[in-house]
Amino acid sequence: MGLMVNIVMSPCGEFWGRKWNLLDIVTAVVFFSLHCLCVMAPFHFTWPAFRVACALYLVTGLGVTLSFHRNLAHKSFRIPKWLEYLFAYFGVLSLQGSPIEWVSSHRYHHQFTDTEKDVHSPLQGFWFSHMGWILDSGSRFGKYGGLKNVEDLKRQPFYRFLHRTFLLHSVVLLGSLLYVMGGFPFLAWGLGVRMVCVFHSTLLVNSAGHIWGKQVYLTGDMSRNNWWLGLFALGEGWHNNHHAFDFSARQGFEWWQIDVTWYVIRFLQAIGLAKDVKTPTEAQKRRKALHSKVMAAEN
Repeated sequence: MGLMVNIVMSPCGEFWGRKWNLLDIVTAVVFFSLHCLCVMAPFHFTWPAFRVACALYLVTGLGVTLSFHRNLAHKSFRIPKWLEYLFAYFGVLSLQGSPIEWVSSHRYHHQFTDTEKDVHSPLQGFWFSHMGWILDSGSRFGKYGGLKNVEDLKRQPFYRFLHRTFLLHSVVLLGSLLYVMGGFPFLAWGLGVRMVCVFHSTLLVNSAGHIWGKQVYLTGDMSRNNWWLGLFALGEGWHNNHHAFDFSARQGFEWWQIDVTWYVIRFLQAIGLAKDVKTPTEAQKRRKALHSKVMAAEN
């Protein structure tokens, strides 16, 4: 494993002002290929392919938002192990890396939010916070020294297995299944369009979610609540709420703040599958509310 890491992290060349290693090049090729599939998708449109893309968007999107983010990274609730692993596998099919790598990056993001050590802060520009950080693994892993904050996941054989094989599941197995089921239209829509949409819904939380929108809570960072991002990212767009109370399974606190991920968690709680579901109290929200801090300062 150590030899493989050394190979993929070894510099292959220098262009666009920085060194690129094999991992960066492979990542760029994958991104480019998926976007090419998107360009071809309208010419191979079928309603079954479109429906498959929508269904996979919801399933793999929840794999990221419900599993990777709220369950594994922040431990906002507990679910039975079989269900935890199932949702994590759905997240792997989004091609956003393994649970171990995703959770590690996200935990470091909260530890160093909008500082020089942040994995994807817009302080380094919109492009860097959106996609540039993914294409610069040397910078990404060099900032915090590797996967040292996910020992809880590394102890579990299932997550170690996904860490080594996530590309096999998300590209080879799922891609082959889609092609067998519906030919190139299923591949273009179910893999290309769907993956690109889930990719950018997550990446926009890192970029737009720290640039555009409103701050309701005093968090000491640039996180914002953004209604359209809340819709696109299954509730993750209420990002200022999240940074104020990162332990919370619910991110859309108001009735009008649509949070699809929370609705699913709440359903799992109602049928007895989700336990220890954490949300902030009204007193906690009042103490952190930005308007109350401003009023206190004025008085």
